[in-house]
Amino acid sequence: MSRVLIVGGSLGGLMAANVLLRAGFEVTVLEKATSSLDGRGAGIVTHRPLLDALALCGVPADASLGVAIDRRVTLDLQGQAVAKTHMPQVLTSWSRLYALLLEALPAAMYVRGATLASFTQDDQGVQAVCEDGRTFEGDVLIASDGIRSVVRAAVAPEVRAQYAGYVAWRGVCDEAVLSQHTLSTVFETFGFGLPPGEQIIGYPVAGLENSVTNGRRRYNFVWYRPAPEGEALQSLMTDADGVHHPLGLPPNKVSWRHLADARLAAREKLAPQFAEIMEKTAQPFLQPIYDCYSTRLAFGRVALMGDAAFVARPHVGMGVTKAAQDAVALCDALKQHGAQPAALNAYESQRLMDGQAVVERGRRLGAYMQATAGGHEALRDAKAVMEQTAIDLSTKPT
Repeated sequence: MSRVLIVGGSLGGLMAANVLLRAGFEVTVLEKATSSLDGRGAGIVTHRPLLDALALCGVPADASLGVAIDRRVTLDLQGQAVAKTHMPQVLTSWSRLYALLLEALPAAMYVRGATLASFTQDDQGVQAVCEDGRTFEGDVLIASDGIRSVVRAAVAPEVRAQYAGYVAWRGVCDEAVLSQHTLSTVFETFGFGLPPGEQIIGYPVAGLENSVTNGRRRYNFVWYRPAPEGEALQSLMTDADGVHHPLGLPPNKVSWRHLADARLAAREKLAPQFAEIMEKTAQPFLQPIYDCYSTRLAFGRVALMGDAAFVARPHVGMGVTKAAQDAVALCDALKQHGAQPAALNAYESQRLMDGQAVVERGRRLGAYMQATAGGHEALRDAKAVMEQTAIDLSTKPT
């Protein structure tokens, strides 16, 4: 039986592991975290390719997956709807998908506390060595270890994440604490706001214990705000004790001063409904927005997938779907060619251009947020923004 090592046990790694397991491969997932990743991340927009991949993982896409909605709305500063469109979608959460995928994988195949230190490859296979000295062997190694991939740094050090010039304030607000006005005007929708030079989106997701029962759900929001690289970004990524976190600021380390400023700005720049959601969210967090664009995916017996290969701005709403497509393509290639370099080359041929296109699309959609004057003014049209953000490109023309 062919052996596949997967570095990274987040959603992409779990999808690859589950698909490959059910195709007859021996799988080992190396995850550096020592405890469950449940609770990380926020909302996820589902698309048909993601649902198809979940079926291959043995995860049914039933009503428990998330919250179904059928419309989008853009609110002005006064909270009035200035544009509406019909678009049925199911919105799920990172935690819900993680729980389902982890449950589908035999526990022995998911190795916690396995931080990759180095790896080697030769004609016979690959060997991964962890920081604690444990060694794992396989026929191929798949890197699904995220935007700051250790594997990518080794095989393609020239590929680095590039800051896009703005950040996202993110969070989830309990349905139960919101006013009736907000519940009736925006909660059941994919909502948008387009203040000058900024953008906010939001949609309902499962609540505590992944409940999709009315009254127990949450509203997930992403509020994009400019933050030039340098002093502005450094300040945002510094906690209240003066400690700078350049690689990511934990939610509980967000400075209360920055949070207070953001809540004040929400009252000034956003519809009252969005301002209320921002005010009542217990722990909003910050995410700098990056692009990551690979020119290769296969390196002998090593391949990149998911965010280790490409990171597109969240406007496309494709991060998890892209990882799902990578997982399925990898499985197809390995079944056809066997666990050898030829399979990973075939996978690269199938997924490289698609990944590059998603990154480019994210950059174009990001221009909506950044453009407040000049040639991009037309792109701020509310209906155009709604019809192009987080859509299923498998069913719609680009």
